[in-house]
Amino acid sequence: MSRSALTRMEGLLILVVIGGVVALAEYTYSPMWVLGRSRLIVSTTTSLYETGLLDRLKDEFEATHPDLVVSFISQGTGLAIQTAMRGDADLIIVHDPVREYEFLKRGYGVNRKIIAYNSFLIVGPAEDPADIAGSSPTEAFTQMRAAGLEGKAIWVSRGDDSGTHARENTLWKNAGFDLNRLRTEPWYLETGSGMTSTLKMADQKRGYTLTDVGTYLLNSRNRNIDLTRLVESGKDLLNVYSVIAANPNNPNMTNVNFEGSMRLIRYLVSSEGQDLIADFGLEEYREGLFKSYLNLAGNRSDSQLLEWIHEIAFFEDSECPPQFRYQAEDLYSAGARCSIFLMFIDAQFWERKTEYWIQSLKA
Repeated sequence: MSRSALTRMEGLLILVVIGGVVALAEYTYSPMWVLGRSRLIVSTTTSLYETGLLDRLKDEFEATHPDLVVSFISQGTGLAIQTAMRGDADLIIVHDPVREYEFLKRGYGVNRKIIAYNSFLIVGPAEDPADIAGSSPTEAFTQMRAAGLEGKAIWVSRGDDSGTHARENTLWKNAGFDLNRLRTEPWYLETGSGMTSTLKMADQKRGYTLTDVGTYLLNSRNRNIDLTRLVESGKDLLNVYSVIAANPNNPNMTNVNFEGSMRLIRYLVSSEGQDLIADFGLEEYREGLFKSYLNLAGNRSDSQLLEWIHEIAFFEDSECPPQFRYQAEDLYSAGARCSIFLMFIDAQFWERKTEYWIQSLKA
């Protein structure tokens, strides 16, 4: 064989090798596949991700679903929902029922399931210059503003369109304040960033802020902050987390991994997934950072709390009305662990609910 022919063959061999490397690289870093494993992208809130719960869930889920690899996009709830609406996520895990309902109604999401809950806290310096410790959220926000105008206290808001920020805005409105006006006052600061950064600024300024209990406990344990829990009880501070699959019938979402999304949702509502959520943080913090909604709904241990969750996070008397379900009726069947039927047949629940309505009318 001539030297020129050998050279051409060597050149072709190099091209074949290069082509194979490129193909492998494209396969390895493809948004849909990772070394033969289907990728599942979850757009989620920072309060879930920063605590480490999602990493723990990912490890346990992938151990029993080796053909799937889970990736998280962590951001405020508003941005998390927008990411999914663009078709860049397969499902969302968030905590803003108002926007979740809009996400469903506009055809972007299906098969919503409530998976967990905890509480929001109002935290601040131990000296508590606004004197809000032990008060209701409405009283706390009223006193907070008065102390702020007197130059005695500072409020630090996330200001980032997150679920926590949305709840804060609701609490200010419930207390009768105009948000646009508050934002012009010198005692009211905005970070425009996540919960950990906001907690750190509040700590530096010796100010107050609204936080989810999980991120607060994480930063307190790590000694990033020296802030005290001052207001932490009642329906207005209840924090409910839900998972929603991207709607594969939406034109923006035709490439989503719907099958993988449903497998993850079923894991999250399984006994294993719910127990993992309930136990997370017990050893490190002596209290769970999150609580299992399905365990609460199944054992009916606190009818008042269950009623509050339904008032806050149910739409049309359901966690997911039938028109927003797709190939997932088993999730909402009478045998499902979260079956609302179990609560409806509880006579004590109805007695409490009737008494609650009577007291509300008297008020």
